[in-house]
Amino acid sequence: MFSKDIKIRTADVCDAQKLLEIYAPYVKNTAITFEYEVPELSDFQNRIENTLKKYPYIVAEENEEILGYAYTGVFKGRAAYDHAVEVSVYVKEDKRGLGIGGRLYAALEEISRAQHILNLNACIAYADREDEYLTRDSVDFHNHLGYSMVGKFHQCGYKFGRWYDMVWMEKMLGEHPAYPQPVIAFPDLKG
Repeated sequence: MFSKDIKIRTADVCDAQKLLEIYAPYVKNTAITFEYEVPELSDFQNRIENTLKKYPYIVAEENEEILGYAYTGVFKGRAAYDHAVEVSVYVKEDKRGLGIGGRLYAALEEISRAQHILNLNACIAYADREDEYLTRDSVDFHNHLGYSMVGKFHQCGYKFGRWYDMVWMEKMLGEHPAYPQPVIAFPDLKG
């Protein structure tokens, strides 16, 4: 289980190098992400900066060591999708299974509710047969947190000489009223 000394805070562009160090093994050694190349530091800094214009980008840290990070972002670039976001989480390889990802997602849910977001959507690489590059751990993690499977795309991701499926999972954060409250950008949240 996780330590109570773990703090969740908003990421800053100056965290990019540490976050990239967490992300790089996922790119190099897994099919969890379908990126082939580890992004350049400046690109990763831009990702953080652009996300924070509207959405949360948060880190979990203990004793000033960043253990993982998570963020939400655009689900689809049309106004009708404003109340839905895509979620992502990455935890240091040697810190997985300690509850850090769950803590990060709980914080994202709280922030998303405050923003008036109603749907959380997770795009997850999936293998019918697990291999050394991809397990079903992410699907199990999302199931555990109350996400439901809503769709599967077959053999749409190619990495390490293999074809992988991709699944979408979703979690509803509340009722869907006829007239939802407008979404509040992350920087405009009070408190």
